[in-house]
Amino acid sequence: MQAYTDMHCHLDFEQFDNDREQVLQRAWDAGLVWVLIPGIDLETNQAAINLAKTYPGRISAAVGIHPNHGKLWTAETLEKLKIQAQQPEVVAIGEIGLDYYRQHTPFDQQRRMFKDQLELAAQLGLPVIIHNRDAEDDLMAILSAWHGSLVSGGHPLAERPGVLHSYSADLATAQKAIRMNFYIGISGPVTFTNAPDRKAITSQIPLEHLLLETDAPFLAPHPNRGKRNEPAYIPLIAKEIARLHHTSPEKVAEQTYTNAMRLFDLPAPPN
Repeated sequence: MQAYTDMHCHLDFEQFDNDREQVLQRAWDAGLVWVLIPGIDLETNQAAINLAKTYPGRISAAVGIHPNHGKLWTAETLEKLKIQAQQPEVVAIGEIGLDYYRQHTPFDQQRRMFKDQLELAAQLGLPVIIHNRDAEDDLMAILSAWHGSLVSGGHPLAERPGVLHSYSADLATAQKAIRMNFYIGISGPVTFTNAPDRKAITSQIPLEHLLLETDAPFLAPHPNRGKRNEPAYIPLIAKEIARLHHTSPEKVAEQTYTNAMRLFDLPAPPN
């Protein structure tokens, strides 16, 4: 059986409260060997850390303040986040970024907290998990400046700065991110029958730069669209990527596993 990874799954969310252990067992049965849970605020950060402690080696945590949860951002928030980020279960800063669609947090506040969290990632040597919704220009400008500072400073993070999660922007933006050594996260919508543009873009991104993710409980792949998503559906995403790249699901699983281990600087998970 192939070794699959899910680099973005909100297993701490209430949608899994009634059957979390069963969801994880289905994931292991489907061939997953590692799952990353990103936080979106201080509370969910801690929940992700706690789950990672419960399943050492099989679950890791990322900590960050999502742009839609930034109204209360202060210097104290950053200090608390820094403490969380130094826990051994934490392998990334995220989910962070910009969201100009929902507008839950003023745009200037979003940009300020995004830059602060990127600086924290550099301080701690942790890659970032990037959320983007209708904010490509500002987001890429900020990431370009940050990555440039990593390069000029000889920072090792410049070689593995992070991933643009659940990618939905255009090919040119993806190519610009790849030139900065970012990975591109591919989620359930790539399987949707009404997503020809996303399929076309995914087909043109080299496997060496792709990561598999569910973003569960959201964005369940076809034929489960509209239902609660879960990590066990990762093989459905891998199968569609394989079709688009004219290769096998086994090759997609192998390469994305390698990519995830490299990005998050992980040892091989236990069998």
